[in-house]
Amino acid sequence: MSHDGAARDLVGYARACAAHEVCGGMAPPVPDNAVMSEVHGVFVTLNLHPSGDLRGCIGYPYPVMTLADAVDGAARAACHDPRFADLSPEELDTITVEVTVLTVPRRMVADGPADIPGRIVIGRDGLILECMGRRGLLLPQVPLEQGWDADEYLGHLSMKAGLPPSAWTWSGTELYTFEGKIYREVMPHGDTEEV
Repeated sequence: MSHDGAARDLVGYARACAAHEVCGGMAPPVPDNAVMSEVHGVFVTLNLHPSGDLRGCIGYPYPVMTLADAVDGAARAACHDPRFADLSPEELDTITVEVTVLTVPRRMVADGPADIPGRIVIGRDGLILECMGRRGLLLPQVPLEQGWDADEYLGHLSMKAGLPPSAWTWSGTELYTFEGKIYREVMPHGDTEEV
């Protein structure tokens, strides 16, 4: 996914969709970029600026719709992340927008729980855990931002699924890995960069 202007178009569209969600008005036009019609999983993250604290993060882990539709849906939903109060119009100038475009998740194959941490590359691998009807997902950038090693990453992933930190070692737990291209604003309404 190396189309010209992809970072600017994806992030700009995500911001416009979030603004439309909280302010109303006309729906934003989809950017005229071929990348918008590609089918990928995607997450939209809203962070407070300059602290970088999370303000909302929602997405689609699997490629089930075009990027245009996925970014629109994720950006709107991130404004209502249930972990936080709904985003207000006044906050639009205090957040940065980040779009993570995902590869298709693949099931991790390991010889046993002791083999799993060594198969994870921090900063490259996003993880999904499925166990007992529960699911947790963490994007590849999260363990880097938090300073976690692979064991800590797996423990927090288990807790994200609402399970004890050791759930990743349980029989019947399935782990999936994916990678992500990260595009984000440097500052609110500012230039975009690929991370």
